[in-house]
Amino acid sequence: MLFLGEISALAAALLWSFNSISLTEATVRVGSVLVNIARMFFASFYLIITILLLGASFDLSSSQYFNLIISGFIGLIAGDTFLLKSLEQIGARLGMLLMSLAPPISAVLAFIFLNEVLSLTAVIGIAVTLLGVAFVILDKGQKAQPRKFNLAGVVFGILAATGQATGLIFAKEAFYEGPLDEFVAAFIRIFTSTIALYFVARLFGKIKNPVRVYKNDPVAFKHTIWASILGPYLGITASLLAVAHTKVGIAATLMATMPILMLPISKYYYKEKLTWKAILGAFIAVGGVSLLFINDI
Repeated sequence: MLFLGEISALAAALLWSFNSISLTEATVRVGSVLVNIARMFFASFYLIITILLLGASFDLSSSQYFNLIISGFIGLIAGDTFLLKSLEQIGARLGMLLMSLAPPISAVLAFIFLNEVLSLTAVIGIAVTLLGVAFVILDKGQKAQPRKFNLAGVVFGILAATGQATGLIFAKEAFYEGPLDEFVAAFIRIFTSTIALYFVARLFGKIKNPVRVYKNDPVAFKHTIWASILGPYLGITASLLAVAHTKVGIAATLMATMPILMLPISKYYYKEKLTWKAILGAFIAVGGVSLLFINDI
């Protein structure tokens, strides 16, 4: 299918945009650690049911298993942890701006380790798209609570972007090695990461009894279920479909358009007023995305 990778990457960004609503509502009520583990647990359940219904195979090489597990640990555990630390230290505006480094880092790593070479059109498309995303992030950040600049926060932000990019490289390597169903790949990444996160949370006493917590707050449970469907179940599967069918740098760039796709949600759900800078950033990003699609014709 033409543009399957690009369409899947945009679908992942769109799913994560809607997921942000449920994720925010749930974490405010019961905390990020519990919600993160619970949503990944439920997503693992949906994925194994889907795999059984589709008859997909777990007959993978040991190297494919290794790459997918490492991809999950680096991208879903280390990357997300560094991102949270970065947001805590320097705030959302600069933290999310540093996350925009993930696509160029992905492109460089893919060139070094996977021999993926981007055309001039693709490079320009990535640059233009990220410029538009930066416009939106910087504009929306004007209203955010300011944080004092510090080196540690910047380092955490760069590590978060590097973690996300490196996770994609390991996932792509697994697809290069042989036939691999995207739902199976998503399950291996998410399930192993969930187990690791749970034991770490238990070790440091960071997780409460989920049954008791959700019994006392059914609204949080509803939002966690939605977050598990939109995020790790459909969103991560779509991201792996994107990585499997287009170059890593292009997939990472299109998935980084989430701030652009969040604009209608901000306007109609959160009742925020869109500024001319945000609208301009959206148009710039769309131009960059168009170049990435033209590149694949």
